[in-house]
Amino acid sequence: MIIYPIGNSGQRLVFLTPVIEHFERYRQRRWWHREAGGQLFARFTMPEIVVEEVTGPRRSDWRTRYSYRPNRRAEQREIQNCYTRGLHFIGDWHTHAESIPSPSTRDAISMDEMVSYSDHALNGFVLVIVGSGSPPEGLHVSIFYRDHCDVLDGTSVLSS
Repeated sequence: MIIYPIGNSGQRLVFLTPVIEHFERYRQRRWWHREAGGQLFARFTMPEIVVEEVTGPRRSDWRTRYSYRPNRRAEQREIQNCYTRGLHFIGDWHTHAESIPSPSTRDAISMDEMVSYSDHALNGFVLVIVGSGSPPEGLHVSIFYRDHCDVLDGTSVLSS
């Protein structure tokens, strides 16, 4: 698992091993690999937010080497299905064809819109970008709030 402290809140964002393994399967390590992505679902066991499940990519998503557009109807069905099992939607993930990834301008705009226009009770949404490098260095993890973004990468702890 990989654990990220969330600022000075005392909370921790925990990615379980199966989630990390899912990310690893879709890293863009070859020139023909297309971007992949999906959603993040967690259980709140405060002070930990445990990411237990990820979705995507789906056959109905639009994917190229440098872009990814999810099937929004499928995403809504995933949110409803996971919620019935006690899992909450907390954000999105997708890949980038770079070793140490960082959000694009389009990524930031998309996350800002999600936080602003979604009906939710969360303080913000998580964005994970999976690079071609190995985790945890090959992951960019940030939280987008209504008025700012906190980058969590660089403070992760890898454990078994």
